Amino acid sequence: MHRRASVPARINIIGEHTDYLGGLALPFAANVRLTLTAKTAAKHEGEGTVVKLWKAAGGWPAHLEVSSEIPIGAGMSSSAALCLAIVLCANGSMDPMKACLEAQRIEHEVLNTPCGLLDQMAMMFSSEGHAALIDFSTNSVEPFPLPENWVFKLVDSGVRRELGATGYGDSVAQATLDAHARQENLRVTAALESDAKHLGVLLNESHQSLRTIGVSHAAVDALVADLQSTPGVLGARMMGGGFGGMVLALVEHPHVIPQSPPLVASKAGFVEEFFE
Repeated sequence: MHRRASVPARINIIGEHTDYLGGLALPFAANVRLTLTAKTAAKHEGEGTVVKLWKAAGGWPAHLEVSSEIPIGAGMSSSAALCLAIVLCANGSMDPMKACLEAQRIEHEVLNTPCGLLDQMAMMFSSEGHAALIDFSTNSVEPFPLPENWVFKLVDSGVRRELGATGYGDSVAQATLDAHARQENLRVTAALESDAKHLGVLLNESHQSLRTIGVSHAAVDALVADLQSTPGVLGARMMGGGFGGMVLALVEHPHVIPQSPPLVASKAGFVEEFFE
């Protein structure tokens, strides 16, 4: 018997750098995914990163095949998707919250990334057509139906990032002293009652706040400014831990930024068993 896990990328509408402070966030699972196929084997060759992660997840020797549509270093949580896929394959029908916590542990101990639970919970608790309103003070989740006129697109800054090798850990320590998280929580709450135009204002405010706490990048800031001044773009901000990656743009209609397809809220991560 073998297992195959399918895990989506994470898109965070608003609520950045709030998860490890017990705050709020409004992410959804994107329609690009990572697939991990684990075929049990008597032995495996080598001791690469994936095998080490697999061992850290408490799994068994296996032949692992990874196929991913999630770009690396783009702020869409490719590493979290891989860790979560390994946990799902290793543990089968594990409780979703336990799977999130175990995947977070791998990121902390193996990848040396002091992340919160935003990525993992977005991947495991989102649903088609819905975002997940997450309260990290209790790790509770409420589905939030995405309005049809909230049209999101991603634009690549061209700057690849690697949180384990950046100042991400330093920003985590400093963020507890900053007003950013409190204001970002208010923006999440406001977003739930916002039309598209007001949501765009909130995204712009969020980026300025993230820039102030020092987790953005000059190239990202320049791209955000260009997008914010582009006709048909209602708002734009950096997305993810920072220091590069994708910029999230809210647009008036799907034809704005034609080179980027609209994002679609997809189903959560899952695992299936199969035989060959």
